Amino acid sequence: MCEANAYIEKDGKEELYLENVDVLKPEGGKIYLKNLFGEQKFFEGTIKEISLIKHKIILKKE
Repeated sequence: MCEANAYIEKDGKEELYLENVDVLKPEGGKIYLKNLFGEQKFFEGTIKEISLIKHKIILKKE
């Protein structure tokens, strides 16, 4: 599988935001995320890093 877990970087630590992310795209000035189970979230901030090998997305609030 090619899904990844999304984390928010906060105070130098990473907090899990959404597991098994399948879709990630900019939408209306936010970042739209949807996982394999249909759960959807909108994040206000930026993408700091995406590691395809580690299946990891790191988001950062502005």
